[in-house]
Amino acid sequence: MATHSRPVLKVAVEQWVPWTKVLTDADRTVRIDGPMANLLDILSNVLKFNYELVRPSDRVWGGPLPNGSWNGMLGQLQRQEVEFAVGPFGVTDLRETVCDFSTPLYSENNAILMVRPTLQNDMAGFVKPFTGQVWLLTLLSLAVVVAVMTPLATTEVRLFKLSMRWSLSRTTIWGLKVFTQEGSVDVPPFTATRLLAAVWLLASLVFMSSYSGILTAMLTVPRVTIPIDSLADLVAQKDLPWRLEKGSMMFQYFKEAQDGVRRKVFMGISGTFPDCWAAREDIATGKYAAICDKTTMKKAMSWDFSTSGKCHLYISRELVYTNAIIAMAFQSNSTYLAPVNQIILAVKESGILDQWLSAQITNTSQCLRPPTADRSKGIAALSIEAMAGSFLVLAGGLATGTAVFLLEASIPRR
Repeated sequence: MATHSRPVLKVAVEQWVPWTKVLTDADRTVRIDGPMANLLDILSNVLKFNYELVRPSDRVWGGPLPNGSWNGMLGQLQRQEVEFAVGPFGVTDLRETVCDFSTPLYSENNAILMVRPTLQNDMAGFVKPFTGQVWLLTLLSLAVVVAVMTPLATTEVRLFKLSMRWSLSRTTIWGLKVFTQEGSVDVPPFTATRLLAAVWLLASLVFMSSYSGILTAMLTVPRVTIPIDSLADLVAQKDLPWRLEKGSMMFQYFKEAQDGVRRKVFMGISGTFPDCWAAREDIATGKYAAICDKTTMKKAMSWDFSTSGKCHLYISRELVYTNAIIAMAFQSNSTYLAPVNQIILAVKESGILDQWLSAQITNTSQCLRPPTADRSKGIAALSIEAMAGSFLVLAGGLATGTAVFLLEASIPRR
């Protein structure tokens, strides 16, 4: 309750979970929760003032307008409607033209927050153990062996006057059987062809042993494709739209960017959102990606795992913006700035601020692990998706064979 001995200061607030959570009571009284609420209470008690919390009508932190004025909380400071704004704010040179910032509270990093990539099965996975070049050279080797062995075996049969008959089709079937590690009753006739056959047998053994080993490993450990891990990845893809926080430091940062990738980020946004915490469900369901601070992202992961027992969010490995200084914002030349700075330093040095912040973020270790760690423990049974490619090839072979048979049966015999 306000007393006559204490001044009542108007203080601007807006939501930035976990730092500041804004709550509105039934009588429309605004109050806040979180580390900044704790700090504000300390400031009120030590500096002996009461406060009235005021939210900006546009619900943003603040940015410059074409006429030179500012909107959001920074606009309230510029117009001297409030004594200070809790924030905390990202400190920039442009923002310092309309307010004074306190001593830094924290150093923040920003990254891309998106729906978590999941384990995927590849229908074409059975051909992935070898690259296209290896498959091409392997088939070329088979063709060369068949092309060389056919005339060589035919010559040996004629030279040594054998009763057997060796043809191109026979050589081809023999080469395929050897390549697929299948036994064959056909044996090359003499030394020259047998030497060539021995070389092909050894080469086929290496090919198929390598193929089966790599294929087993790939099927046992499904791959995880991470399509977006940097700003370059973000602007290069078209499957997942992205948005920026309205009126935030990051919005202004990308808006002012002149270089290629950062400019493309701003030009390609599909819209804005109020704040990263409010957008967490839309991000977790894959509606869009967002550029947020890592503290809020960890808080969103904590909420996600605590409520669902699963991880639906992923933080890009590349940082979009590093070591952003965040602080409280005051009217220019405010008499409260100096004593507030002393209190902030004391709170930081005592470790209380870190304790308040860590209490807001729990259950994140599981979701901070890479998506490749999401697979279940032990050996899992192969699903139909994992073997779909092989079944499709088999179906195609059966269909082709049946079509050839029907075509042959339709040809009249003489």
